Amino acid sequence: MGKFIYNSSLPFVKNNYNGNRIEKDRFTNFPFPDPDPSFKKVLKWKLSSNPQAAQKKSDPFKLDVEFMPSLPEEKGNYLIWLGHASFFIQYNGIRIITDPVFGNLPLIQRKAPLPLPIEELKGLDYILISHSHRDHFDKSSIQQLLKQNTKAVVLGPLRMENLLRKTDGDIHFQQAGWYQKFDTKKNISIAFLPAIHWHRRGLFDYNAVLWGSFLISGGTEKIYFGGDSAFGRHYQEIYDTVGAQDISLMPVGAYKPSFLMKGSHMSPDEAVKAADILRTKTLIPMHYGTFDVSDEPLGEPVERLLQLDEMEKINAKLEIIKPGAIFKFS
Repeated sequence: MGKFIYNSSLPFVKNNYNGNRIEKDRFTNFPFPDPDPSFKKVLKWKLSSNPQAAQKKSDPFKLDVEFMPSLPEEKGNYLIWLGHASFFIQYNGIRIITDPVFGNLPLIQRKAPLPLPIEELKGLDYILISHSHRDHFDKSSIQQLLKQNTKAVVLGPLRMENLLRKTDGDIHFQQAGWYQKFDTKKNISIAFLPAIHWHRRGLFDYNAVLWGSFLISGGTEKIYFGGDSAFGRHYQEIYDTVGAQDISLMPVGAYKPSFLMKGSHMSPDEAVKAADILRTKTLIPMHYGTFDVSDEPLGEPVERLLQLDEMEKINAKLEIIKPGAIFKFS
C-alpha cells in the first residue's frame, strides 16, 4: 500500500490535497501515469538506428550566444537564459537561478557556452531545482553558486536533501511536495507544482527524490518554469489551481525517439499545447540547443516552433531568446 507525504511546515496552494504518493518508499506521478525509463528501453534506443541520422549530422544549427562580462545593473524585472534549463531571473529585486548546470555533462560536451562568467552570478536569493537529473542538478555548479552566495536558499523537491548533503559547506534549503508554497521573502512567492517525470542518478536510487515545476509570482506577473515533463492532465490541474500564466518557460527538446522520450519529455507541439492550457501570454522555449541528448536534430525544436507560429497555432506570443539576451517583463 502506498502513502502520501509532504513537508508539514509548508502550506498548500491546492485545497484538499493529500501530498505526493510513494510506493515502497519511491515517489510516483500519482494520479498521473508513470513513465517507463527502463534500461531495456534505453538499450533498445542505443541499439537502434536513428532515422534522422543524416539530417542530424548535417544540421548547422548553433545557439547564438550574446556574451556579457557581468550581470546588468538593471533594477527592473528581467530574465536571462543561460542555456538548457538554466535561467537568471530578477523579479521585485529578488534574484533567482533555475536548474544551474554550467559545464559539460558526463560524456556529453556542452554545445553552447555560458554567456557570462560563473563568478559574476552573485547576490542570489534562491536557487531552484526542479529535479535531480544531471542536466538539471549539477553538484559542481551548485557548489560554486553557494560558495559565492552564502545566504542563498536552495528550493527543491522532497528528499532533495539526500543529494545536497553530498555537497560541501553549510547549505540553506527548503524542500516541498507538489502544490506546496515555499517560505520566501514577502515580495516574492514560489510554489512547487507537478511534472510527469522521474528520478535516477545511480543504479539503485530510482524515484528516491521527487521532481516538479515552479510557479514564481510577485503580485504583477506569474512565471511558470516547467523543468522536465511529459505532456499530461497535470497542466489543466495546474491551471485550475493557480490560474493563467504570463510567462511560461517550457522544455521543447529531447523528444525522440518517441518510445523512450514521450513518457517524460515534450515535443514542441506538446509544449505549445501545455502553454495553451495554462493560458500563457508569452511562451519562452528552453531545454534545446545546449546538450545533444536525443535523436532529433539540434535545431528541429526551434524550426518546428517557428512553423507552428507561422501557421498561427500558438495562442501565446512566442519569444525565442538567445542565451545572454535580456528579456524584460512588467
